[in-house]
Parts: sequence; C-alpha cells; structure tokens
Amino acid sequence: MLIHYIAIGKGSFGKVCIVQKKDTKKMYAMKYMNKLKCVERNEVRNVFKELQITQNLEHPFLVNFWYSFQDEEDMFMVVDLLLGGDLRYHLQQNVHFTESTVKHYVCEIALALHYLRNKRIIHRDIKPDNILLDEHGHAHLTDFNIAAIVKEDLKATSIAGTKPYMAPELFQSFEGTRPGYSFAVDWWSLGITAYELLRGQVRVSQPSDLRSVLAQEPIQNMVSHISYTVVMLYLFDNYSHRISSLSELQDLEYLSDVNWDAVLNKQIPPGFLPDRRRLNCDPTFELEEMILESKPLHKKKKRLAYNSLSETLTFSFLHNDLITHRSFVLFFFIKKIHYTEF
Repeated sequence: MLIHYIAIGKGSFGKVCIVQKKDTKKMYAMKYMNKLKCVERNEVRNVFKELQITQNLEHPFLVNFWYSFQDEEDMFMVVDLLLGGDLRYHLQQNVHFTESTVKHYVCEIALALHYLRNKRIIHRDIKPDNILLDEHGHAHLTDFNIAAIVKEDLKATSIAGTKPYMAPELFQSFEGTRPGYSFAVDWWSLGITAYELLRGQVRVSQPSDLRSVLAQEPIQNMVSHISYTVVMLYLFDNYSHRISSLSELQDLEYLSDVNWDAVLNKQIPPGFLPDRRRLNCDPTFELEEMILESKPLHKKKKRLAYNSLSETLTFSFLHNDLITHRSFVLFFFIKKIHYTEF
C-alpha cells in the first residue's frame, strides 16, 4: 500500500506524484493514467509497451520502474523518485550549465544509451524534458512511451518523437521513402540536447531549421572550440558520419580524461547541484490537482467507496496478448536485477 503526498508533474494523459511505500517507508514517484483518457486517445498499446520495456530495465542513469497496479479509474506505475527536476525545468529557470556539466550529462546519458542498445531499444524521445536529475545532480533518462525494440539487423520505420529533436532520417518517412532508422537517431537527439543546454532554450521544428540557427548564433562564441566541435559531430545529416555509439564517443580526444567507471558509479559530481530545499518542479501541478482536476487522487478512496467499489488494489499478471479497451490487466512484481550488465 502507498501513501500519496503531492503532485510533481504531468504528461499528455498522465500525472506524477510522490508516494511512500508503507512497509519500507521508501519514497517513490508514481505515474497515474486515466483509463478512459488512454482509450479515447488511443494510447493503450503505448502504455502496455512502456510497461513491457521498462520492467526488464535497470541502470544507474535510467528512471527505473518497480511496480504497477490499477483500480477502476486509473493505471499506476511506481518508479524511482528523483527530486532534482528535469533539465527543461532548469532551462526555464534560466540556469546556465557549464561546459563541464554538460559534458558530464552527455557521458551519463551515453552510458544509458549504450545499455539500451544492448537491449535493442531505441528511446526515440531524448530531450531535456525527459532527463531528470537526482538530488546529487546526476542525469537519468525517463519516459519510454514511444520507445521501440528492433530485432537484429532490422530498422524501425514508424514516425515517432518530438520534432525539434528528431534526426533527419526520421523525417524521410514524411516524404514517403521510409528507408528506416536505428540507434543513431538517439545520438542526434542527445546532440541537440547538449547544444540546447550550452546555448539555452533553442526550439527548431526540423533539422533544416537547425542549420540557420547555427549560422546566426554559433555557439563557438560562447563555448570552447573543441566542445563546439564535439556537439557538431552528433549533428551530421548522414548518420554514418555521426557519433552513434559509446565506443565512438570514448575515442574522442576531448573525452580522453573521462574515467568511465567512475562516471558509471556516480563517483564524479556533475557540477550542478539542484536546490534540495525545493521540489524543482512547477508548483501549479499540485494546485491543478487540488482545484481543477475533476477526479483528484487525494479523494479517490472516498469516491470509489461511494461508488461501492473495492478499496483494495488488486494485482494481476500481464499477458502480452491481452491489450483491450475494456480490460486493463496489469502486473505487480519486485525487481531483483543488480547493476551487473552495463
């Protein structure tokens, strides 16, 4: 059983709050998604896919998934609680990240991408909004809602992502050619994210817009030449020339001083420390939950009791083929994976 505390975030059809597990007293973040809205927005399959992907993942630089359950109204996912805020929030607070800090974030997310590649997973939505900081400032990748699993020697072809961060080969699907794409798209997105952290908020609608932005406001005027060069290595239109693996990144002279084992073990401080005296999120999330939400979480127990529904959350196993609009069968389990496969 979990105790609900405060809302700290929201997505297109879900919200996030802080919860505590009663028996261990450990704090978690809990994402809850309204079933009816998922059905209306045709997101049921994506929710199940995210559950299926994340239940088999555990890494120091991912937001790890631990439990899921349901009631009559909502589905719930319980994950690591990271109170440092996402990078988008800090950009909006006009935080100016140093080159060394951005370099460290790139190394941490690169290790996460290497782990995902070994699992044959393309994230497809890497951006500041999906990189959360823990209380010590380390970066963690989250949100596998549109991630894809690709089989050996095959490519993904569906269009997915957030336009300003999508690699050029993804846009070829819009043109009808559909040659497919693979893990290199995530490294393009990481390059755009690094550029944005160095430059401040820069929004472009597609890769061609980025060229005009770089021509007008080149970041080499604000950062070292070598840092600029590294960022540009991520942004080759031709993915065969782009940095697209951990080994290629590690071969760069710019990163020759990086102790990768120390980075993996979080022994090196990133340089930016989030304010521990605050939640590092938009305070309106809780106000919206309390005032504007028609079915707020804090009144769920009374509401379900009033409707003569069970107040006890039940758990069932997830069957891969059971994805229907009327039946949301979720699962509950405790991970026993250890950090041994990175």
